Amino acid sequence: MANWAWIVGINDYRNLQSLKYAVADAAAMRDYCQRAGFEQVFYFADNATGFTAADGSWQETKPTFGTLLSFLEDFFAARSLGDGDNFWFFFSGHGLRHEGHDYLLPSDANPSNVTRTGIPVYELTARLRAVGADNVILLLDACRDLSDHSGYGIGDEAHQGVITLYSCAPSEKSYELEALGRGAFTAAVLEAFETQNCATVEKFCRRVSWRVPQLNQQYGKPGQRPIAKVEPNTKNYLILLPKLATDQDLSRMRECAFKAEIDGSWELAKQLWRRVLMIDASDSNAWEQYDRVLGKVLWLEKTLQLPPLPILETELPAKSRIATAVPKSQPPEPPQPKFEDFAVDLGSGVTLELVAIPGGMFMMGAPGSEAKSLDRERPQHQVTVQPLYLGRYAVTQAQYEALMGENPAHFKGQNRPVEQVYWDDAQNFCQYLSQRTEHQFRLPSEAEWEYACRAGTTTPFYFGETITTDQANYDGNYTYGNASKGKYREQTTDVGSFPPNAFGLYDMHGNVWEWCEDVYHDSYNSAPTDGSAWLEGSENDNRSRVLRGGSWCGSPGVCRSAVRYSITRDYIFVTVGFRVVCAPSRTLLGT
Repeated sequence: MANWAWIVGINDYRNLQSLKYAVADAAAMRDYCQRAGFEQVFYFADNATGFTAADGSWQETKPTFGTLLSFLEDFFAARSLGDGDNFWFFFSGHGLRHEGHDYLLPSDANPSNVTRTGIPVYELTARLRAVGADNVILLLDACRDLSDHSGYGIGDEAHQGVITLYSCAPSEKSYELEALGRGAFTAAVLEAFETQNCATVEKFCRRVSWRVPQLNQQYGKPGQRPIAKVEPNTKNYLILLPKLATDQDLSRMRECAFKAEIDGSWELAKQLWRRVLMIDASDSNAWEQYDRVLGKVLWLEKTLQLPPLPILETELPAKSRIATAVPKSQPPEPPQPKFEDFAVDLGSGVTLELVAIPGGMFMMGAPGSEAKSLDRERPQHQVTVQPLYLGRYAVTQAQYEALMGENPAHFKGQNRPVEQVYWDDAQNFCQYLSQRTEHQFRLPSEAEWEYACRAGTTTPFYFGETITTDQANYDGNYTYGNASKGKYREQTTDVGSFPPNAFGLYDMHGNVWEWCEDVYHDSYNSAPTDGSAWLEGSENDNRSRVLRGGSWCGSPGVCRSAVRYSITRDYIFVTVGFRVVCAPSRTLLGT
């Protein structure tokens, strides 16, 4: 797996306000890439000296329009990378949005004539993809304050097959921090790699998006929220820097490879299995999966008489094995089952959305080092969870009333979560929903709930190491970690009011506690490891049942992913609701 990078930093602009730390940002990124062992690092900046190209010609590296365009056209004309490789592009300087497109501004750009003097990001990505890398990663800190051009920020465009992280939203500006001698965005990017070991796209983007607003607040700057555009979404679980990867990161990428094959994306599945093998060549199961998917890809090319894809294949690690033979004439395989989100129509315009959660393994519970954690969240243990469908939101009052004919909630609002429901009320809702749809609905096991909440993360929250009231509904008079105090709303909020996790689930932290199927036990000693509900002790009808997720009136510490609470099944309160699970069936999978 090769990593190449092109890094551009511009302080001195002829027709725009100059910047202080853009070059320092670029230099810091260059130094990190070199320390991380990148095979090629191309550095263009005000103070760059140039280099001798592979063909012996001299390559200027001053970041003018002519120099950048020449390098873009000449260097990226030939395929130099292949499957499993990454090409990183980092830009620190000014940017503009013009007629629906984002432009990066070289040192001699004229903002009044941006189409002739700026580099359109859509053309940049097309050129970068031509180099043949499996992944192109754009890190664009190009929304610096343009004074009389405020409001022209970039960040709206998504680029097919490209991972893009913008330093802020289109309506915001990207700020430089004098105390650090660099921009907030670059500081967060470097921290994500150097101290947080963010190996995957999802972890990296989530960490940077959380850390930048925190840095700005710390150093007295206005709000700034980085925006990630990942195309396709499956790339969220790619491992970009293998040296930083954990076993859980690798497990998530395996899951994505399986899901890609189920969805019929055989070429993507092949690429994902290649990346697994480049990191762990001893994985015999991955070799078998790769051979099988490769056979499908080759059969499809032959059946449709497609020319082989012109990709420079990166050498896979050596391993003694017998490759799977591809028959000369192979009949089409039966249609692969589809595992995708779906919605249930409850009538009167009310629907209940369910998210397809791929199966996988995770570490359940909290480590002893996690702040505010309790012994009942331990011992940490590995659990395997089967694929499932989980409600995108907690069950709303509109959904509950449509099915049950009543609304017991205290805080009224059709799109707010229903609360004041007994555990048996939630069970009855699942039973009636099953009867109406002929699918099997139930409450989640607490293992399923935590797995879905974490969505591949290992931090206290799926947002990262801490949480703010801009991310969830809890009592903002209390804090967790180094976060600041926030709002205390004193009531529930509409579902979906805050950002989702990587699976697309909303409000897994705060708003209302959520009933689970399990009988409560005061530790995980002897707990199931197959993701099923722990029902030992259920012969006592009123034995306490598990609650998860925290609520609007709880502190952030009790909204952590690992927190488990319990009350008796005949207890109701204004903080307790639920969401539903549907197990995959042959009907749902289209088989």
